[in-house]
Order: sequence, then structure tokens, then C-alpha cells
Amino acid sequence: MRDWSMVSADPGADLTDLRLADYRPVSRARPRVTLVPQSAVPCVDVHNHLGRWLTGDGSWMVEDVTALVATMDHANVATVVNLDGRWGQDLVDNVARYDAAYPGRFVTFCHLDWSLLTEGAAGIDGLVASMQESKRAGARGIKVWKDLGLTWRDDDGALVAPGDPRLAPVFAAAGELGLPVLIHTADPIAFFDPLDARNERLEELAGQPDWWFGDPSRHPSFDALMTSLESLVAAHPGTTFIGAHVGCCAEDLGWVSRMLGAYPNFAVDLGGRLAELGRQPRAFRRLVAEHPRQVLFGTDAYPVGAEDYATFFRFLETDDEDFSYAPSEDIPPQGRWQIAGADLPPELLPDLYAGNARRLLHLPG
Repeated sequence: MRDWSMVSADPGADLTDLRLADYRPVSRARPRVTLVPQSAVPCVDVHNHLGRWLTGDGSWMVEDVTALVATMDHANVATVVNLDGRWGQDLVDNVARYDAAYPGRFVTFCHLDWSLLTEGAAGIDGLVASMQESKRAGARGIKVWKDLGLTWRDDDGALVAPGDPRLAPVFAAAGELGLPVLIHTADPIAFFDPLDARNERLEELAGQPDWWFGDPSRHPSFDALMTSLESLVAAHPGTTFIGAHVGCCAEDLGWVSRMLGAYPNFAVDLGGRLAELGRQPRAFRRLVAEHPRQVLFGTDAYPVGAEDYATFFRFLETDDEDFSYAPSEDIPPQGRWQIAGADLPPELLPDLYAGNARRLLHLPG
């Protein structure tokens, strides 16, 4: 196979056979570079993964918690929300390893065992009971993942949507218990688009084919999932919902703004969507200005490092242009584009970075 990195030495080379996978363009723009290693005010990272749920082998996502705390101190991160608590002994282990061992620095959310959906009304009662037990064990909120709506089925084999009326007792109980629900309902819109040459996330999906949900015979559409999310939020005004990943609709900040305006019990975090927000920084700045009490800082970078935090801070606090949302990656993982800073006004930063999280998650100021 030809080494295309050396093609510059051959000015007569035919580039028509260059594969996209081998294409690594280097920007020749020389924009200003502003380093922001610390947030302007102490912040709360409301979207992170520290447990064993996502490692696949039962190991902890973070091997050295002391080193993580040092990274947090360096970046001015006061608290990290661990979304990996699950339930039962796994929750107990997470709370002991993080919340109890480092008071004030970590907050753990539980999950619900949606396999109980196959048990009908008894399963709904079981979900409520599990939630109550998780709160007693130290859970400070509930993480609902995208498998509710995409994969979990009831006792008749039908997919169960987040807004399914049968789940009303579960989400009502969350509000009664004072547990905010951080919910991830759908993935990026391109993950539901045809898997063809027009899909802007084609390279990413080629590497992770199980992330594609564009087969209507197997999965609901993106819009159907968003409609279900809205029906859920509307049906439970007494429950706080935090829409993960900018409400799972970072590509359409108009939709997000409408939701935030219509439902005071709805908020969004920024986790994992820097690539999307960074290509529409002015729209994002308007979103925060119009809904300053409903947008929360979060990274979804795991295991998180100082560079991850610095890149988020650079986006939020500067007007730098043409920089990478993933500077350690040779090829940007979520799309071949650069981002620009939102340059948020300083008065919007305290609530976004920490104030909103402390209020919604009942954290000390």
C-alpha cells in the first residue's frame, strides 16, 4: 500500500486513489491560541463516567482516584457527577469509592433495571422500589440511558418509549424523592440517517457500526424519540429532567431553546457535544443568554484529563477560531471540522459552570 504521507515528495502523483481514511489535511490558518487550563469560576462536571459500567471487563474507569482529584484541582473543577452507579451492590461500591471517600468532590447517580419492564405492573413497582433503595444507598440522581426507547421491550415484545404512560409512576416518584433525571434519549441525528456518502458521521459509524440506528424496521426515528422525550417532560412538571448531550439535539439549538422555554423543569448539559456546539458558537451563546438557569457544564470525557477540560474552557470563555475539539486525535472523531469559541459573557459563567448544577442537584454552594 502506498505511503500517502510521502506524496509531497512526488509532485506528479495521482491523488485520485487517495482513500479518505488516509487523508489528514493540516490547517494552514494561523489563528490566535488562548490557553485556558482553569475555568473562570469553580465548576461542576455534571456528565462523567467513573464506574465499571462502561469498561466491559469489570474494572474501574478511573484507576487512580487521587490523580483524578489532582486533575480536578488543576482545572478548578469542584465536583464531578458520576453517572455509573447502577443499582444494588454496584451503587454501594461507587458511593464508597467516590462520594464517601472524597466528600463534596463526587456525586453518584443510579440507574434503573429496565429488564423489569417484562414483568408488567409488578415490574413498575419494582422500578420504584429500586429507586427508593438507591436513594437510601446514597444516589443523588438517576441516569436514564438511550436503551430506554431503542432496545428495551415490554412483556409483549414492543419497544418501550421514555414517554410511555406506563412509566409515569417511575418518573413521578423521582420527583417526589427529589432525584433529578439525567436522560439520554437519542444519539446524533446522523446516526439515524442513511449510511451512505452523504452521512457526515460516516467515518465514526464505520468504526462503530452498532451506533447506527437508521433502520426503521428495528428502531424509531430520531424525531419520534424527541417527541417521546417532550411528552415525558411535559407529563411530569414536578420532576427535574436534564437532557444529556444538549438535550440530545445539539444540531438543532432552536428545538432545544423551545424546550427550555416551554418546560421550566427541563435543563440540558453540554456533555460530548463540543463538536456540534463549536460549529454554531453564536447560536449557543444566544441559547445560554436566553436560558441562563437551564444550561449545565458537563464533559462526558472519560477518563477525563486536563486537556479535555482546557478545550471546553477555551470554547466557553474565548473567541478563538479554527481549533480542534479533540486536539489529541489525529482525525477528529465526530466529524472533520474545526470549532470556534462561544466567548460567553463573564456574567453567564457562574451559573453555567456550577450554580445551576448546585441548585438542581441540591449541592452545597
